[in-house]
Amino acid sequence: MQLYGKVIGAFLGILLGGPFGFFLGLFLGHQFDKAKQRASLGGFGGGFGAQGAEAQRVFFHGTFAVMGHVAKAKGQVTQEEIRLASLIMDRMQLHGAARQSAQDAFREGKGSDFPLQETLNGIRALSQGRRDLLSFFLEVQVQAAFADGELHPKERELLYIIAEGLGFSAQQLEQRLRMQEAAFRFSQGYQGDWHQHAGGAGAPPRQREVDDAYEVLGVDASASAQELKKAYRKLMNEHHPDKLMAKGLPPEMMELAKEKAQEIQKAYDVIKKARDI
Repeated sequence: MQLYGKVIGAFLGILLGGPFGFFLGLFLGHQFDKAKQRASLGGFGGGFGAQGAEAQRVFFHGTFAVMGHVAKAKGQVTQEEIRLASLIMDRMQLHGAARQSAQDAFREGKGSDFPLQETLNGIRALSQGRRDLLSFFLEVQVQAAFADGELHPKERELLYIIAEGLGFSAQQLEQRLRMQEAAFRFSQGYQGDWHQHAGGAGAPPRQREVDDAYEVLGVDASASAQELKKAYRKLMNEHHPDKLMAKGLPPEMMELAKEKAQEIQKAYDVIKKARDI
């Protein structure tokens, strides 16, 4: 229990302000002790210092370990799952020691004795209420499960367990799954269709791309321009690489955050073009 701040604060409070100063000093000392205790727990702390670096390492390791566990959900991990995991590492531009660490964590997650719930509890505790970091963690797992364009029932079942372990509801996961399914199609690109069927780069986007763009942003096609902008800004705020970095996202994972931000921007641009906004 942290007492140093309370004792000093109360003592100074008595000297400066009598009984009132005592309680004020006690309160301020309590706040100091709380801040000191948070720092001693080794939270992300913006990613600065040795403790922040260790928390980032745990987050990074947990991401790939859980990813390996999801890959094992269908049974034996195939070469295809390993290839897809490697593609995610490529997207993150992992090389050398960082890539080796990711591969080791992925293999650890494939083990039959992998402590999933303990790992999720650790990630949740380290994140210390930073819901956008937890959201990013879950999103990476969903992306990995969808990397081959489909979601196996066993993978879906495990994603529900992961979401619950991180503090997300089944409804929140369902929306994220719909958004990711649309994002997968969206990422394949429709530009070729525009050129081939619609007469060039200046042609309006096809309806199927517009539909997917709405799903990527998590809004209905009937959303007003104001609702659309609100959803766009909310997602961009959650996925802005600089903001995630400041909150402790491991630097090795910044490329995924950049990709997601670009995807959100593209979806918004497609809808604006379709609506002639």
